[in-house]
Formats: sequence, structure tokens, C-alpha cells
Amino acid sequence: MRAGADHSQTRNYRGGNPVGKILVVDDDPEFVEITRMILESNGYEVSSASDGEQSLEAMRQDRPDLVVLDVMMSSVFDGLSVCREMRTESDLKDIPVIMVSSIITSPYASMFPTDEYLPIDTWISKPMDPDDLLKKVRKLLGAGSS
Repeated sequence: MRAGADHSQTRNYRGGNPVGKILVVDDDPEFVEITRMILESNGYEVSSASDGEQSLEAMRQDRPDLVVLDVMMSSVFDGLSVCREMRTESDLKDIPVIMVSSIITSPYASMFPTDEYLPIDTWISKPMDPDDLLKKVRKLLGAGSS
């Protein structure tokens, strides 16, 4: 979190309970931990997975309210494969997805599908701005943008 940023006035608790379960999916443990700290410090319950297969298994066992999902994990477009699979399963198809990627600056950028429907709700670029993440999470979970 950026120095001086105070999010204490925007905690998302109802009766002491978190208002959203978020699954963070990334093969970079440092990114997962930073994202977890940002979300938990704002009242969200966070779980994680390090690849596409683990993420789908986790979602089937304990359905999250939102998924923060990296594009490139064990394969170049592992995150997109997860999204496509989610959209075919009745229990998972309505879960909002925030896709996270540094793909624009990667050697794979030219391979990325630009004219194809992507089954995601919004994007965040790495490195990630914590305020941007929280704004998008609140919007997708129906908590407004305060």
C-alpha cells in the first residue's frame, strides 16, 4: 500500500463480518501476499491459488464472490483458460473476474487476443495500484466506489 494512503474509513464490514470472499490466483507468491494484505486490510476474506487447476478446484469447493486472476501462470494464457472454463459451469459463470497482467510489457503481448471476446469483467495492469484494485473490487461487489 502506498505511504500515506488511509483506507480505514472504507472498511467493508457488516456486523464485523467481511462482505466479500475473494480468490486471488497468481503464481507469484509476493503478488498474492501484497494483494491479500490490501484486500484483508479493507475487510475482505481472501484465499489464494497458484495456478488455473488449483483455482477451479478452490472455486468449486468454496465459491468466492470475486476472482482476481493473473493471465500468465503455468501456461501463457492460463488465466484466460480459467475464465472460459468458469463461464461453462453454472455455479461459477456469474462470478466477477478482475484479470491482472503485465502482458502488455511482455514478449507475449503480440500473441494476446485483441479482437476476441474475453470472459472477464475488468483489467488491472501490473504493477498494480492498490486504490485502483479496491475501486474495481467495490464496484464489482456492489459496494459503490467510496
